[in-house]
Amino acid sequence: MRGGSLPTHERRWASDTIPAKTILSSTTSPGTDSNSAEEFVEVTLDLQDDDTIILRSVEPATVISVDDGADTPASASRSPNIKRTSSNILRQFSQELKAEAVAKAKQFSQELKAELRKFSWGHGHATQAITGFDSALAARALRKQRAQLDRTRSGAQKALRGLRFISNNKANAWEEVENNFNKLAKDGFLFRSDFAQCIGMKDSKEFALEMFDALSRRRRLKVEKISKDELYEYWSQITDQSFDSRLQIFFDMVDKNEDGRITEAEVKEIIMLSASANKLSRLKEQAEEYAALIMEELDPERLGYIELWQLETLLLQKDTYLSYSQALSYTSQALSQNLQGLRKKSRIRRMSTKLLYYLEENWKRIWVVSLWIMIMIGLFTWKFFQYKQKNAFKVMGYCLLTAKGAGETLKFNMALVLLPVCRNTITWLRSTKLGLFVPFDDNINFHKTIAAAIVIGVILHAGNHLACDFPRLIKSSTNNYELLIHDFGSHKPTYVDLVKGPEGITGILMVICMTIAFILATKWFRRNLIKLPKPFDRITGFNAFWYSHHLFVIVYILLIVHGVLLYLVHMWYLKTTWMYLAVPVLLYAGERTLRFLRSGFYAVRLLKVAIYPGGVLTLQMSKPPQFRYKSGQYMFVQCPAVSPFEWHPFSITSAPGDDYLSVHIRQLGDWTQELRRLFSKVCEPPVAGKSGLLRADETTKKSLPKLLIDGPYGAPAQDYRKYDVLLLVGLGIGATPFISILKDLLNNIVKMEEQADSVLDSSRTSDLSIGSNDSTTPNRVSPKRKKTLKTTNAYFYWVTREQGSFDWFKGVMNEVAELDQRGVIEMHNYLTSVYEEGDARSALITMVQALNHAKNGVDIVSGTRVRTHFARPKWKKVLSKLSSKHCNARIGVFYCGAPVLAKELSKLCYEFNQKGSTKFEFHKEHF
Repeated sequence: MRGGSLPTHERRWASDTIPAKTILSSTTSPGTDSNSAEEFVEVTLDLQDDDTIILRSVEPATVISVDDGADTPASASRSPNIKRTSSNILRQFSQELKAEAVAKAKQFSQELKAELRKFSWGHGHATQAITGFDSALAARALRKQRAQLDRTRSGAQKALRGLRFISNNKANAWEEVENNFNKLAKDGFLFRSDFAQCIGMKDSKEFALEMFDALSRRRRLKVEKISKDELYEYWSQITDQSFDSRLQIFFDMVDKNEDGRITEAEVKEIIMLSASANKLSRLKEQAEEYAALIMEELDPERLGYIELWQLETLLLQKDTYLSYSQALSYTSQALSQNLQGLRKKSRIRRMSTKLLYYLEENWKRIWVVSLWIMIMIGLFTWKFFQYKQKNAFKVMGYCLLTAKGAGETLKFNMALVLLPVCRNTITWLRSTKLGLFVPFDDNINFHKTIAAAIVIGVILHAGNHLACDFPRLIKSSTNNYELLIHDFGSHKPTYVDLVKGPEGITGILMVICMTIAFILATKWFRRNLIKLPKPFDRITGFNAFWYSHHLFVIVYILLIVHGVLLYLVHMWYLKTTWMYLAVPVLLYAGERTLRFLRSGFYAVRLLKVAIYPGGVLTLQMSKPPQFRYKSGQYMFVQCPAVSPFEWHPFSITSAPGDDYLSVHIRQLGDWTQELRRLFSKVCEPPVAGKSGLLRADETTKKSLPKLLIDGPYGAPAQDYRKYDVLLLVGLGIGATPFISILKDLLNNIVKMEEQADSVLDSSRTSDLSIGSNDSTTPNRVSPKRKKTLKTTNAYFYWVTREQGSFDWFKGVMNEVAELDQRGVIEMHNYLTSVYEEGDARSALITMVQALNHAKNGVDIVSGTRVRTHFARPKWKKVLSKLSSKHCNARIGVFYCGAPVLAKELSKLCYEFNQKGSTKFEFHKEHF
């Protein structure tokens, strides 16, 4: 409305507008008598190409005076600004469409009549003051009018995607529901308690029951069971594609007394219901506060209730609040970049492209594994032909040659298997030039590969001896045995003699020890995937793996004895087993000795301890002066009170610039469970003014357990500085390696800003002094600046199942959001327990989230300034947007979490590398 004393609303409820194709403006009157002092209203409609009408504006119009005796022309009752047109579009509209438009305008005018009569619009000046309750009603009527004017078809379509009761959009969805009905129905009726399971909302039973009651109230019934026809009617309403229909159902769920109004108490109830459906216990505790927030936003007139149109308004304007932590911009440049890889190629071209990419991604692994295999082939061949020249071949045949060839590879692999687990050596080597050619990050995988080769070697070596050449020796003729008298003695040995001899005993004992260690190291036993009855359950889990692996000490002793007491070799310098093992064993023994000495030298003092939700223990300890590390590295921790022998690796979550060390330990196994229980005893309950966590520090009365640390050790994430852009992906506790990187990046950002300010200040000072000293002072060489950080952007995606997980790194996230003014770091939190954005079960939570952040700058789920998204990220979309925003960039993708997602991310990196100029390099943390 124009004129008047009411304030104008500058904020629009919907951001999308539809340009009018043809505008029809007409004026109608609530009355019929043109001579009476009636108030006319000018209604502007947009006539769209798709035969739809959009109400554009409703404004009061001044009555045009005409003589009584004259015939009133058709245009006299219309606004003077109407333009006649002979457009073809107007001709296409039928008289019925025009009549419908006028009827709708009259109806809307009559609804506002009571409010409009309170105002006199003569030349736009208010002549009557409206106060109190009437003023509030008038103000709300005006807001309703503006909201309805701004509700465009595009805005409604956007809201339509944001209020789904059923996520399953399959064509045969009703068939599944019908099958469920047949299974659950009793005497042809489905009971109310089974409704949630029947429609596929078993995990949101309370929400489904409220929906059942709302649909029943529509039929003026309160029923406890429904027939199949009634279920189909309910299902049709739930899955209705009309936004108005879905909105009405949601409104009816809240409006239990059916008065068409929602009070603050009813808003609180539906918030608690939504929080329960999404497993957000903390949100339920603050439901009253958030209900008041919604009422404050939607009921500024303080009438104490909200109506359907206000709820619709909140849905339509939700996106205007969600401007924090938005997704990356998607440019047209990306489309042309990515379309290059979508053009059809010949089969040979596609295969060659895949081969080239595979070689590019894996050339380090390929050449190392190829060299290793060639060495084994060379050793096997050398020993095979060496023994072919001996007399024993004439008696034992090719069985002996195969056993000896396999034995030579066993010597080599038993020596080599120790090198990948020499962690200090690996950490040092990966920082040298050798790191450019050798994939040191795959050290554990290479260790496992060598172990598999050892198993094959043992089967060939022991199998050929026990099942082939020993029996052939026993059954050999006297003439043939005379060739081996020098090796086995004048008396031909029996099979038992060969087995119980030094060679046989040591060989069998080695096979037994290696079998135990190998079986317990498999993922089924190590990760407790196999459930055994007591007391056999003790042979599963990490402890069994850890202790069984130390049988290697016995194995290596037996191997040396086995290699010295050979039947067919008598000269000491030809007994080469000790030669293979000398260097690797000494190196590994030195590593273990260094770890033992360093753990005692690195005496740490616990500074703070906190136990967070989700079974996470945070330990903050003093930083030894000689302990230097990089972000992304890890260290080993030992607690003698739990076990004096066990060491466990944990990512360092503090930044190199911090004056302390910190680790976050989640309870996953026996050792971590005992560690958490131990620290729970010494932690004190929360005091007033602090969060509800169990805490302990240096002031705690009880003495804190002793800790030993060893490290740091290298990890893939420590190389993050060599990339232009970072994509850091952490699942649950897998976020820990990247917290240190975020802190380090933040510290570098602050330092760079400080340096920029200092350079600016010094340049100003030098400019002032140059005028007086340029004739006498020589040019000074500026000091060498520290190498600038190559990384320009970092994107951190943290996916977790529990709301309490966000407490682990709340301080870091708030610090990044506050200090990163240039937007170098972009953080995205994802909570998978909440239904995806657009689901009706999370609709109200999304609204409250948007409102609370707009008002207070805090996310209601994480309690930080970082927005929490719902459900799981669309990783293909994430990488697509990164490739579009950072064309020609080298993006490091670092991942720590479940192996399933690692495969998906690795595959996506491969696909996008083939499509465009942006290159993704995938790295996975290995422990």
